[in-house]
Amino acid sequence: MQNDNHVTSEISSMSVPAIVWALTGCIGLIGSNSLALGPIAPAIADGFDVEVQDIMLASAAFGLGTALGAIALGQLIDRAGPRRTLAYVMLIMGIGFISSGVAQGAVVLTISQFLVGISAGVALPAIYTLAAVVASPGHEGRTIGVVLTGWTISMVAGVPLSTLIADGLGWRAFYIAIAAAALIAGAGLLVNGQEHEAQRKGVASRTPITALTIKGVLPLLAACGCFMAAFYGVYAYVGDHLHVNLEYPVRANGLAAISYGIGFGSAVFLDRYVDAYSGRRILLPLIFLMVAVVYAVMSLVSGTYTGVLAVMAIWGLANHFGLNVLIMRLTALEPSQRGAIMGLNSAVTYLALFAGTIVMGKVYAAEGFVYITLCGGLLSLLASVFSLCAAYVQSPD
Repeated sequence: MQNDNHVTSEISSMSVPAIVWALTGCIGLIGSNSLALGPIAPAIADGFDVEVQDIMLASAAFGLGTALGAIALGQLIDRAGPRRTLAYVMLIMGIGFISSGVAQGAVVLTISQFLVGISAGVALPAIYTLAAVVASPGHEGRTIGVVLTGWTISMVAGVPLSTLIADGLGWRAFYIAIAAAALIAGAGLLVNGQEHEAQRKGVASRTPITALTIKGVLPLLAACGCFMAAFYGVYAYVGDHLHVNLEYPVRANGLAAISYGIGFGSAVFLDRYVDAYSGRRILLPLIFLMVAVVYAVMSLVSGTYTGVLAVMAIWGLANHFGLNVLIMRLTALEPSQRGAIMGLNSAVTYLALFAGTIVMGKVYAAEGFVYITLCGGLLSLLASVFSLCAAYVQSPD
């Protein structure tokens, strides 16, 4: 017990490297782009004189590009180094944002978002890899946790800001704004942080697929797929459930998203405990089990708006821990192939988004919201089982 208190005290005093905040900002930009298109799609559709569905094809193109970029180009992170790779793809992403902002039709917007997606597919694993590289030993959980708050920033601030900019200055101004931020981030990473490249050692995998042979990768990716399919599949229909089934106005959905984001972001203050107990192989299975319980509770309170809001915050908290420890486990498997492994992780995540949203949509249409929360709980239980298998494959006692 005294040792645990000593570890916790040390972690509490750990200072976060400046580059970690830059990584957090990069996550925020990627998240803002992916989450903001839906709310501003009607304005873009009016400008192009097309249907909203035509605009949302750009969102699908972004997701497809992200998955393809991660699995096809993830090995570049190991070869060139995570900082240099991230710098270049943020510059390319900035070009994609500019192209989105000046697009004169839905087709050009879709192609531009596909380019942004390919860049994001490399940027996300590079960000997680670099976070693991720059983290002080024993402080990986808190470092990665700070980076993950970028998703909270995009959800709580990025999306509302995008609608304000679209209303005040036009939707094109939003893309120009995030393009400027991406270009600044890319240039900053390119000229700073040279010392981080010296920490990159080892032989990079030839393709991300070869990283599948590393012990523990397959079961952890399976856990990732179940975990992410559960999240995206349920989250996609929370808004419709509140509006159609509980008969709340659409603006009520925003408060639900903020509640989730606050829960997700507030977990960063508890990440020091993740570091203190990160060596225990049962940690990730227990977290996924906790997520399964959250889905079960969600099914019980789904008939009340206040109940859903409360569970959304707890859901965000639990998902933060799950994502944090999952990334820690994956990046620790083989340091010389972190980029390839995280590329696979990003590919699985976005394929899970695609599959989870479609399959859960059919369940939702046929059986209702309660049943998709139960499906989410079942998938989380499977994630727990897969992560337990990974723990015993990696380090049997």
